Amino acid sequence: MLQKISDLLNEISILSIKNPEELESFRLKYLSKKGIISDLFEDFRNVSVTDKREVGQKLNLLKQSVLEKYNSLKTELLTTEDTSSAMDLTRPSFPFSIGSRHPISIVRNEIIDIFTRLGFIVSEGPEIEDDDHVFTKLNFAPEHPARDMQDTFYISRISSEDSSPEDILLRTHTSSVQVRVMQNQKPPIRTISPGRVFRNEAISARAHCIFHQVEGLYIDENVSFADLKQTLLFFAREMFGKETEIRLRPSYFPFTEPSAEMDVSCKICGGKGCNVCKYTGWLEILGCGMVHPNVLESCNIDSRKYTGFAFGMGIERLTMLKYQVNDLRLYFENDLRFLDQFKTAF
Repeated sequence: MLQKISDLLNEISILSIKNPEELESFRLKYLSKKGIISDLFEDFRNVSVTDKREVGQKLNLLKQSVLEKYNSLKTELLTTEDTSSAMDLTRPSFPFSIGSRHPISIVRNEIIDIFTRLGFIVSEGPEIEDDDHVFTKLNFAPEHPARDMQDTFYISRISSEDSSPEDILLRTHTSSVQVRVMQNQKPPIRTISPGRVFRNEAISARAHCIFHQVEGLYIDENVSFADLKQTLLFFAREMFGKETEIRLRPSYFPFTEPSAEMDVSCKICGGKGCNVCKYTGWLEILGCGMVHPNVLESCNIDSRKYTGFAFGMGIERLTMLKYQVNDLRLYFENDLRFLDQFKTAF
């Protein structure tokens, strides 16, 4: 063992390293629990009593030498790295610019967090879809205006007058994701579908051809409109404050019956009326309703056994209300003067 210790002392005295990987290899080889030093101390138990004093001294000397060598190499490596970094003229100057999340991402994550606390899971699907998932299985009539070219971006069509299931298009809502969930999963279903959608609209301060939605779906036995209302009330108060009130107005959507539009009390004026809420005290934020039996049946779900509710909201709309930014185009222009205002919004 004395000869082995002597050889190791000579070995580490001439050892050199060039990078952090070699330094780590040195540490693992000599100083780890399964390293050479640890093995030698295990073997020390078998040394005869007469040799223990001399071997023990040499072994401690070896351990001390390895530790000193490791620290020396580490210091040398850090000094080399600091010197090379100081000479790197391509590095950006101080202070470094700190980025932030996009306001759309901030609100999207907040919406997801609220609904996941209610037991909803997140489902995603393709942005390039077919007519069957975007329209047909959602109870859109063949002559429904949403199928027209002036509303939908078609990638391929059999003919301009034919709304065939083979038509390929950019999805106009994330309800297509809900269709895929219903086709592949048996109730109970509780999911939200955030994502980007596309509609053929003129770009202005209030409209854009690209925007983001979060749509929700809950299907189970004995689901009622009261469940929908309570879910949306919880969401509104978590999103806009505990004093927020909601109201549901009758509306029409092909995929829900009955259908409603939901308004929240204006947090700017407290419901008293201002230019933001057009002096009504209310702001519309989403559409909702009970899932139409035809939609359930088209996805092979027994509408006599199961009921459900669905809702959908535009993230840009909620972001405008949250941050009082009234021009949709700002969200897509990547202007740093605009985005820098959200640096603290993580």
